Amino acid sequence: MMTPNNLQEFLKWMDGADKIEVFIKHRERCKKLIENADLIVMLDFNQPDRLGEAEKLVTASKAQKVIIDHHLDPHDFAHLLISESSKCSTSELVHGLVTEMNGGDFRNTSYSEALYVGIVTDTSNFEHGTYTGDTLRMVADMIDTGINKDKILDLIYNNFSASRMRLQGFALNQRMTMIPDFQTAYIYLTKEDLSSFDYEKGDSEGFVNLPLSIKGIIFTALFIEKEGFIKLSFRSKGDFPANKFASRYFSGGGHMNASGGDYHNTLDNTVTYFHKVLKEFYKEHFQK
Repeated sequence: MMTPNNLQEFLKWMDGADKIEVFIKHRERCKKLIENADLIVMLDFNQPDRLGEAEKLVTASKAQKVIIDHHLDPHDFAHLLISESSKCSTSELVHGLVTEMNGGDFRNTSYSEALYVGIVTDTSNFEHGTYTGDTLRMVADMIDTGINKDKILDLIYNNFSASRMRLQGFALNQRMTMIPDFQTAYIYLTKEDLSSFDYEKGDSEGFVNLPLSIKGIIFTALFIEKEGFIKLSFRSKGDFPANKFASRYFSGGGHMNASGGDYHNTLDNTVTYFHKVLKEFYKEHFQK
C-alpha cells in the first residue's frame, strides 16, 4: 500500500498503518514499486493530480489500473472504474465488493475496524454524507461482531495534541469571518499561524465544519496557506451545492455538501476573490 503524502496522525494506530509506503519519504523505493507493478488499484480519488508527485509515474505505467471511488465526475485514467457516488465512502463500496467476491460477509477485526473508520471519517460521525439504512445496517453488523466503537472514536476524535487544540481555538477566535448576507462563514490560516502552533498534517481536520454550528450558516470555507497556493475546503447544509462552487471557481470538486479546491494566488487575493464569486453564486442559486 502506498500514499502520496504523510498519513494523518489520528490514523496511525490502525493495523498495518506502519507498512504503508509514503511516496514523499521514500521516493526511489516507491518509484520502483510503481514501475514493477502489474496491477495498480487506486482508492478514494478519481483525478490523477491527487497522486501528487507520483502522478506521472502512475499514469505512465503500463500496469492494469483500477479505480474504486465514490466521488462525482471521475476522470478517465484507468482501465476499470468502479464508481458509485451514492455510497457515503469508498470503504462502504469496497465492503460491497469484498462481500460479493467472498460469497458472503468477511469477518476480521482489523478489516472491520478499518471499514468503520472509513465510514465514520467520511461522514463526520454521521453528521453528513449520503449514508443510508444499508450503511447503518453494515455498521450494526460490525458492532455485533465485536469492534470497540468507543475505543475507535476516541482514537480518531480525542487523540490530538495540545497545540492542535490551541490552533482550533485561535482559528475560531481570531481567523473566523461571518458573511451573514450569504449565510456563510470562513476561517483562514496563514503559514505563520500554522508554524506558531507546531502544525502537523491533519491538525486542521474538521475545522471547516465548525462554523456550520452557527445559527443561520449554511456554507463554510477553510483557507490554508501553502507554498505557492491556497488549499480550500468547503462544507454546506441542505441544497447548497458546495461541489459546484468548488468546481466552478477553485478547480476542485467533491460531494454536494463536502468539497475542496485550490487557488494559485496570495491568501489576501484568494479571500477577495472568494467574496466576489460567493456573491455571484449565492444570488444565482437563492435569489432567482
